[in-house]
Amino acid sequence: MTEKCGLVAVIGAPNAGKSTLVNALVGQKVAIVSAKAQTTRARLMGIALEGETQIILADTPGLFEPKRRLDRAMVNAVWEGASEADAILLVVDARKKKRDYLEPILASLKDRPERKILVLNKVDATPKEPLLVAAEDLVPLGNFDEVFFVSALTNDGVAELKTRLAALMPEGAWHYPEDQVSDASERLLAAEITREQIYRQLHDELPYDSAVRPESYTHRNDGSVEIHQQIVIARDSQRGIVLGKGGSKLKSIGEAARKELAELLGVKVHLFLHVKVEENWAESKEIYEEIGLDWVK
Repeated sequence: MTEKCGLVAVIGAPNAGKSTLVNALVGQKVAIVSAKAQTTRARLMGIALEGETQIILADTPGLFEPKRRLDRAMVNAVWEGASEADAILLVVDARKKKRDYLEPILASLKDRPERKILVLNKVDATPKEPLLVAAEDLVPLGNFDEVFFVSALTNDGVAELKTRLAALMPEGAWHYPEDQVSDASERLLAAEITREQIYRQLHDELPYDSAVRPESYTHRNDGSVEIHQQIVIARDSQRGIVLGKGGSKLKSIGEAARKELAELLGVKVHLFLHVKVEENWAESKEIYEEIGLDWVK
């Protein structure tokens, strides 16, 4: 059989379930997931295999109206991920009845030349009739070629979508080794896992303006990995939120991240976290580069 390989851009509004869908298509976790909007910041590639086909999935940040430099960098990452893609998936939360927020996204998609697929997600929590109405309404607005109904959380419809994506990919040599599931370095993945735990454990207590900087990633002689990371926050008043009483919250975040990293990497992990206040970190070119975002003016 002939090898095939292609790029699929996965786009949509915040909290549509893009990262969950990418993880489901790959078959394991490659992107962090949180109920907090705009969890994904940089463009991350998930690598899925279907027979002789390698599907490179660009998991992009959610599309929204950019107001800050960080926002602009995230939105830029979306359209960079879509450029020259063999297919674009627009993932839509099927539970939402009001869809005005999709208008600018659909307008941007309408005249793009790539093959466009509408993916109505979270169908496990949506009656069938509204799904069909939503598809009928949205298809002409974005000039979609196909529609899929899926639940990335329960895997309903994911196998069918994956099979179809494989059929759309062009002939060509694979870009990555068979056992590679993401283009993210272990160093960046480790920082993302910690950031996911911060979101999970602090919920709405900590504003969106926080980051995890990878400081060092060292393989010890005994086969274990030693990781040092810096949690960057914008205000001194947030330090107590992250640390918790007697450092209990930071310890809890570190323990959960360390456990997940050990499972993902298959080795013992020594994770060291510390908190730094940097009021204007969202204006720091160095931090952008460290967390995988392009600097924008």
